[in-house]
Amino acid sequence: MNGPEIQLNVAPELRLFIPSERRGGRTALITDGVSTLGHAIESLGVPLTEAGRVLVDGRAVPFSHIPAAGESVEVYGVERPQRVPGAPLRFLLDVHLGTLARRLRLLGVDAAYESEDIGDPALAAYSARERRVLLSRDRGLLRRRELWAGAYIYSDKPDEQLRDVLERFAPALAPWTRCTACNGELRDTDKDAVQGLLEQGTERTYDVFAQCAVCERVYWRGAHHARLEAIVSAAVAEFGGTPV
Repeated sequence: MNGPEIQLNVAPELRLFIPSERRGGRTALITDGVSTLGHAIESLGVPLTEAGRVLVDGRAVPFSHIPAAGESVEVYGVERPQRVPGAPLRFLLDVHLGTLARRLRLLGVDAAYESEDIGDPALAAYSARERRVLLSRDRGLLRRRELWAGAYIYSDKPDEQLRDVLERFAPALAPWTRCTACNGELRDTDKDAVQGLLEQGTERTYDVFAQCAVCERVYWRGAHHARLEAIVSAAVAEFGGTPV
């Protein structure tokens, strides 16, 4: 770049994306005179999925604004809860977020997940085709132009990841209504209807079952139910929903 110089400052929560030598606050940035402000922000390393309001000399502007010499730019993080317009709130998670996907499904949140790495172009196309918010820790993936919507997952700890998504997007919670294996909807079923799919110990011990309408996996409140119940109860207590 060799054009107008602007002064740019990003919100503290966005500074992890920019080089360490520029994290102290306002930084001078040379632009090329034709590229958008969105391009300038991304050139610092900040995915636009994480940028909220942008002010130029105190007035709000879109990412398509062309910076002029001497402008002072403030970049804020996204407002929470973040509203995603135009479609039911649905998610798509990349290959590294399997635990988060299962926990979202446990809470009844529509969360598609690819257990194999299908590549960034295919994930972005999937997001656009089904209008799903792509969740990822891959900054490059979140910068793909064909992406419909996305969000960076800031933590590598599943508990913190789940809380971040629930706080940021405030999805409606309906625990125990979605298959944690395939994301299909669960339906109540009689023991007789699934008898052939149960081990003898399970058949003798439990009487209440649910089955996935898609993959036909059978669910019951087994030995690990207390651990799952703790995850559900904590999420419902903080973010609402019905702990069925």
